Amino acid sequence: MTALESALEWLHIAELDLSSAVFLTGHCPLPVEIICFHCQQSAEKCLKSFIVLNNINPQKTHDLEGLCSQCIEMSATFNSIVSHCQKLNKYSVNTRYPNESSNTEQDMQRAIADAQAVLNFVKPLIVM
Repeated sequence: MTALESALEWLHIAELDLSSAVFLTGHCPLPVEIICFHCQQSAEKCLKSFIVLNNINPQKTHDLEGLCSQCIEMSATFNSIVSHCQKLNKYSVNTRYPNESSNTEQDMQRAIADAQAVLNFVKPLIVM
């Protein structure tokens, strides 16, 4: 598999994570933590798609700030999404366990917007 093919697979899964998050906004009760988690996962996979495109195996980590820093080393343009990654970073693991999170619907909406911003930034770099 080429680096581009692998990057496209990562990007596809990122899109599925984000579309799943958006789909879940229609459920009652609203699964805020799960939606936030899917948003974080979408951004993580976007960053990893760019890393893979550059022929590097991505670290097994959920740390968006670290992954974004790695992307910045390859392209300074990633500085434009650092704040989105920082905000999404907190949704990686803590949202998956009881009593570890107290996210609101407003947090969820911001998480969706941040994940969409990361996807909108990375996708044109992969799909040329």
